[in-house]
Amino acid sequence: MNFRYYTRREAQRLSLTGWVRNRPEGTVEVIAEGTRAQLERLLAFLRVGPPAARVSGVEATWEKASGEFAAFEIRG
Repeated sequence: MNFRYYTRREAQRLSLTGWVRNRPEGTVEVIAEGTRAQLERLLAFLRVGPPAARVSGVEATWEKASGEFAAFEIRG
């Protein structure tokens, strides 16, 4: 399994909406919406990652929720 799969699984467990995708340079991008507590839990997961993952850093930007997402999905 890959990082995106586990990220989606964790986001769904936390009842978050948004998406996760691989970027061309090898990083993973996540856009998630939910409560601050839910998002903090997702950030904690992302800092460690799933089994066999190698996480070298996490950058977080907080913005107002758009409300445009109905679920949490894997993109490209």
